[in-house]
Amino acid sequence: MPQKIKILLDEMYTGLKEYFEILDWDVSTVNEENLEGATDKEIVEYAKNNDFLIVTEDQKPADLAELEKVPHVLVSKRSIAKMIDSEIRKKYLED
Repeated sequence: MPQKIKILLDEMYTGLKEYFEILDWDVSTVNEENLEGATDKEIVEYAKNNDFLIVTEDQKPADLAELEKVPHVLVSKRSIAKMIDSEIRKKYLED
């Protein structure tokens, strides 16, 4: 059985924790892990040492995670725009 992924939400996504919990993810926030104000490098090292996948919108921690081979998801403005576009098209433009 695959190991359950633990998610670490960067500061800008703290408000999404309850949504991920409802979706049955094991999720924590940077604040809950006492990393508020920590450097990007410290957050990546913490994630690596504690088997977390990082969710962030900042390029630098995503780049550092990539270098350290730490699982991560970069939520870019482009990915958000594509998701919104897809939802608009699905709800209002498809017959």
